[in-house]
This record gives sequence, structure tokens and C-alpha cells, in this order.
Amino acid sequence: MRFPTNMRRIDKVKTEALLLKAFYRGINYFDTAYWYSGSEEVVGEIFEKHGIREKLNLATKLPQVACRETADFDKFFDIQKKRLRTGYIDYYMIHNISSFAQWEKLCKIGIEDWIRNKKKSGEILQIGFSFHGSHDDFIKMLDAYDWDFTLIQYNYINTNYQAGVLGLRKAASKGLPVFIMEPLLGGKLANLPKAAENIINEAKPGSTPVSWALNWLWNDPDITLLLSGMSTDAQLEENLALAEVALPNSFSEAELQTIQDVKTVFNKSYKIPCTGCNYCMPCSKKINIPACFEAYNTSYAINRMRGMFGYLTSVGALAEFPHYASDCSSCGKCISECPQNIDIPKELKNVKRRLQIPGIKTIVKLAGKRMTKVRD
Repeated sequence: MRFPTNMRRIDKVKTEALLLKAFYRGINYFDTAYWYSGSEEVVGEIFEKHGIREKLNLATKLPQVACRETADFDKFFDIQKKRLRTGYIDYYMIHNISSFAQWEKLCKIGIEDWIRNKKKSGEILQIGFSFHGSHDDFIKMLDAYDWDFTLIQYNYINTNYQAGVLGLRKAASKGLPVFIMEPLLGGKLANLPKAAENIINEAKPGSTPVSWALNWLWNDPDITLLLSGMSTDAQLEENLALAEVALPNSFSEAELQTIQDVKTVFNKSYKIPCTGCNYCMPCSKKINIPACFEAYNTSYAINRMRGMFGYLTSVGALAEFPHYASDCSSCGKCISECPQNIDIPKELKNVKRRLQIPGIKTIVKLAGKRMTKVRD
């Protein structure tokens, strides 16, 4: 999902280097999805090219929101097998379950029989679901089918969010392997507010926010696997080093308290829980929604001027056709796409109030004309 890109397309050269290094250094589980633009194709091409498909565990996900009839299951699955250049999927998920009603809809069009047949044929080895709904619906999902595993959003900020810690414990009590997504909250826990960074530095000089966030998860014996979207070699190296020595139940009481202190500071600074997943994109008004929210959060975490600068950059203020938060038409389509259940039109209004000063469009337009004259 977060492969390195070049001009908004997956950079195949850098991605190939990352995947191969990960594989040869011991990572054996690779996760993609139908909706991750270009990802399945690139993954399939690289693994086939190097002849390593059979030596690793491949995970991808059924785009359940697009399934209207039984035939859709095979339609999407066949596309995915072709993209991934494989005859089977090790870990297959029902993607982005946000309500139990979605599972009930799938059952009405035959998902249970379809899964049974695919497992019997060996095309699906393990079946699970990724979850972005309420705690109550997560518990219903656990009891609704004989799942092999589940994937939930979880980190030290999101302990009471979506499935939460209670959902984690319930799944583990049923003997279900629990996989974790968003361990760094879309990178937010890698770039903490200064006050939170200071707490970490005082507790353990030289440590990084990433090490605390990932080790906090590895510390939990009920967690089976972490998915961390690594985009650079440096990120991969740090994650490999941490995983090499990570052990459950290794955090001291003092370290757990440090996490609580960081959490308190973080929650005061970050107002919108956007992880930058881009599910809300593209916006019909061409607003860069995640970037607007990032700028808004930055205005609280660092300072307002830094947030305003980030906002002007994210909306393309000096471009020929900038797209501001105020351009939102409140169509609501983005709300249904957001795994975090953010009321995006409402929050864009907050962005406008805090970062879009009156008359900014005219000011920026005049500044742009002056810059053009200088260049000319």
C-alpha cells in the first residue's frame, strides 16, 4: 500500500529492491489488496521474476463492497490470481469490514459456500477478514464464521478504537491469530509532537518513536504479526532490527508508563485521526483530503504557521487550479470510504477555519502572477 512511488506510480526498481531485501532477511509474509493501485501487479511480477513465490506467504483481499452477486467472487479472485501470477493465495481476507451487515449481505449471495470450495481446491489456504468497524460488530464477526485469522487496526493510540484491546483479547481467547495494521498510525507515531519526543528521549536516550511503537506491540503475546508499510530502505532496516530482538512481556512498568505519557501528549495535539490511507481519494473536487488533515494536525502538534504552510502546499495554492478545503461540496461520498469513520466534510470546514485565512485565494493568485513576471 505504501510502496515507494515516482510521479504517483509505484517505483518498480525501488520496490523490487525493498521486497527482495525483506525476503532474504527473513520476512516471509507480504500483504497487498485489490484496491491498492498497481500493487498486486508489481508484487506478482517481482516474485515470479525471482522465483520466490512458493517460498513465502502471500496475502491479498476480496473487494467485498464491489460484490453484488455470487459470480463477483470468482471475477475478482481470478483477476487477483492473474495479477499476482499465482494459482493460490496463502492468506485471503474479506477486505475492510466496517459493519456486520456487510458480512450478512455476502452470506446471502453465497460467500460461505464459495470460501469452502476455494479452500477445498487449495486456491485459498487461510481465510480471514480485515476490520474497520465497531467493537460490537467485530465480536459478531468473530462468532459468525470459523475464521483462520483476523487483521485489525491497533497501536498504543487506538487501544479503544474499532476492535480495540477488548477485541484483540477476544480473538486471542478463541485461538485466532491476530494480525495488526497501522502499527504507526499511518506514520503519525513515527513523527511525534516535540513534547512527546522529549518524553521518549528522557526515558531512553537515542531511541526512536518507531522503536517504542513497534516494541509496544511486540510486547503483547496476543499479537501474531505486524504489518508496517515500509517505503524506504531505512524504514526496512529499522523494522528488521527491532523484530530481530523483540520479545513478548519484555516491557517494564516504567516503559509502559512512558507510552501512557506519550499518548496523553499526542492526543492533545492530533485532532483528526486520519492515517493517510487515501481511501477517500480521488475527491470529486480534487481536494487533497489527507494532506489537508495532515496540515491541520501539524498546526496543533508544531505550530499554526507550519500548518498553514503545509496547507498551502497541499492544496496546490500556486498551481493554475488550486483546490482548497472550502471547495468541498459535502457530497458525502468520502465518508463511506473512510475506514476511520471521519466526518470528512465537517473536518474540512475546521481546516478552512483554522488554516484558510480570509482572502487567501486572492493573495495567492496575485503572488503567483508576480512570481510569473519575475521568472519572465
